[in-house]
Amino acid sequence: MPRRPYTLPELEFRQVGADADRVFDSLHYLRNARRGSLNFALVDKQTGTPVTLCSASPLEWRRVAEQVTFLTGIPQEAVWDLSRVYSFTGAPANAVSYLLAQVRRYFQRRDDVQLLTTAVDPNLGFTGSSYLASNWQQWMTVQARPYLYYKGCYMSLREMRASFPAIRSIDELCAADPRAERSRVPLKDSLIFCCRVRGATEALSPEDLVRILR
Repeated sequence: MPRRPYTLPELEFRQVGADADRVFDSLHYLRNARRGSLNFALVDKQTGTPVTLCSASPLEWRRVAEQVTFLTGIPQEAVWDLSRVYSFTGAPANAVSYLLAQVRRYFQRRDDVQLLTTAVDPNLGFTGSSYLASNWQQWMTVQARPYLYYKGCYMSLREMRASFPAIRSIDELCAADPRAERSRVPLKDSLIFCCRVRGATEALSPEDLVRILR
């Protein structure tokens, strides 16, 4: 783990291995790495210590993929999703936007990916400013799903389905298991940002943003 503040010239971009999952599992607010992802990081040039990390994997969110295809004609198999981003204390202020630019450059060397997406949760104070600084644009919002907590810890829907294959919904799990709880406070919609791998990403006016329902 980094122990001091860094400047951007001290860091270099690298594709990193599964050890990044340990960071996402233990330090990311979701505490749940997306298995099978490609992991990237800005690391200390001298020691290889990761300072800012992200993971990317093929987009699996069908409704988001359908809207992307409607807007651009790009099929789901040509869209990848940035599912995790994490910066240690001491990372330079523009580390995330610089990492995103390097990830885009990485995908420009591939012929099978045309668009990147990510979800930003405003309920946790995120605004997407680092994405806007890196050629990303907000294209839609998605109705928020309640947070699920199991034994007092956050559990993602993906993790719930893997742990309880017979359970179909958060409410069903909460009714079946007293150790499961759901959030009760009304939540703001998730913001979906998109970035074309090649060329500029067009901005949409607020009235053109589509809201996807669960």
